[in-house]
Formats: sequence, C-alpha cells, structure tokens
Amino acid sequence: MKKTSLILAIALGTFYVSEAQNNKELDRKAINDMCGCYEITFKYTETFAPDAEYEKKPDYTASALELALPIVNEDDKVSIQHLLVINDSSVIKHWRQDWIYENAKVFHYDQDNTWTFSSLPADKVQGQWTQKVYQVDDSPRYSGSSSWVHVDGKHYWENKSDSPLPRREYSKRSDYNVMKRGNHHEITSYGWVHEQDNDKIVRNETGEDVLLAQEKGMNIYKKVDAQKCQIALDWWQGHKDFWAEVRTAWNQVYDREGDLTLLKKVDDKPLYTYLHALEGEGAKSEEVLKVLNRFVADKAESSQVMVK
Repeated sequence: MKKTSLILAIALGTFYVSEAQNNKELDRKAINDMCGCYEITFKYTETFAPDAEYEKKPDYTASALELALPIVNEDDKVSIQHLLVINDSSVIKHWRQDWIYENAKVFHYDQDNTWTFSSLPADKVQGQWTQKVYQVDDSPRYSGSSSWVHVDGKHYWENKSDSPLPRREYSKRSDYNVMKRGNHHEITSYGWVHEQDNDKIVRNETGEDVLLAQEKGMNIYKKVDAQKCQIALDWWQGHKDFWAEVRTAWNQVYDREGDLTLLKKVDDKPLYTYLHALEGEGAKSEEVLKVLNRFVADKAESSQVMVK
C-alpha cells in the first residue's frame, strides 16, 4: 500500500512539473509574440466620474510605428525595448518592459515621484510573471505580478498597479496624481492589444484615495513588415552598448527595499539630458551611477528641490 502511494505521489509530482513547464513555454511564447514591428493605434476615452459636476475630458487618439525588440531573452527573463520610428527617418528610444518568471521583487508607485520597493512571498508568485515597466530614461513606472492565462485559444495577462500620470496627460493636467492601471495584454491574430481600465485618483499625503474619473484605453499593435522598422534596428545597434551600461547602473539603484524618490530635475535639467551627454562621452556604468545618484532624493544635495 505504501509502495503504491509512493509511486502515485511521484507520478503526480512528475505530472505537475511537466504541466508547469508546458505552461511556462506557452507564457514565453506569448511574451515573445509581443516583439516585432508594429503600427500602433492609441485610443482613450473617459467613461465615468462619481462627481456629476466633473467635465469629461476630450478623447485621445494617436498612432505610431514602433519596433518592440527583445534585448534579453533568457529562460526566466525577457526584456523588450520599444523604439519609436518618426516619419520613417528618425528614432526615439521609448519605454521598456521586462518580464521575469517567479520574481519576488516589485515596485509600486505611491505619489510625488516616489516608488515603494518590496518583496513578495515565494508561494504568491509561483508560476507567475512580473511585468516591470520603465520610462524612456529607464527610471521606473510600475510593476505587477500575475499568471498568463491560456484558455479557449486565448492568451492574456492582466494586473492592476498604481503608476504616475501617463505621458499624454502629465504635462497637461494636475487635477489627479495617481493612475491605477488595469492592464490586460492579449495576443491576437494580427499582433497584440494592450487594453486598459484605468482609475484617475487623487491621493493625499496620508494615502487616502479619491476617484476622480475612470477611462477605457485600447493600444492596438498591428504587426507589419519588419523592413518598416529597419531604421530602428540600425539605430539600436549604435546605441545598445550605452543603454546596457545605463541598465547596469539603474540595477544598483533598484537593489533596495523601501522607498525610492527621484527628483524630476537637477540644476534645472531632466535626467535624459544628462544621459544624452554621457552617451556622447562613452561613459560606463560607474559614471552613469554617479549621475543617477544625484537624482535620488535621499542622496541629492540639499539645495536641489523637486519640481512639481
């Protein structure tokens, strides 16, 4: 009887390990399916506000051509760098997303350019992938851990996470200070879609949240001929070494628990301006880290102030 139970336990264990590996391969395929050359349409509309006096803001629609390039493709990590192609003649480094398997370290946006870094229990992230999203200068935006779902021919991942205001709004309005993102990434027959159900929140100093408005967002990625993005691929070949140094420097900043507060400007200049100059000098990660530390609030000189 004991021998039969042992054989059954071993068989079940083997089954679960095999099933987990199969799911992981499906996950990795879905993540890699987000790479390629895409024509993107961005659409956002505000849908609800609890205050009847709130004036709904105009809908937002834009389009772009973008290369989503895998710059790290390991068994437990896929890093995808997004590059915008402007008028078929120039390239702008855009956002980056890292996907990490069974990752315990996450960061969540609080407010006032402050993120909280923390660790999740290992049993809470089993089988999950963390998506970490970074801004154009590789500073943090938001992260969250969830499982990819593969059912009825659908492949999707969804998560809720607080973030700073999106680029389309942060320079235009100040009536809210936190966006709670409801992210839904789904692979489609034509590419993929990033569907969003977002809450625009007013968060006070004690952490109390008041909902200002909700919005629906659809970022539609339609895959096109890779040749359309060749200029972006060529651009990256000339810039990738420097940005690898930047990521190495940022990793030392991110190796923490607790809060990280970043200044928006130092000597009235944003971080990207400094990084551009460092690239021209062929700087390595040590020089980049010195600059990054000037933007970390608890290490910055007392004469520096955060620009609201």
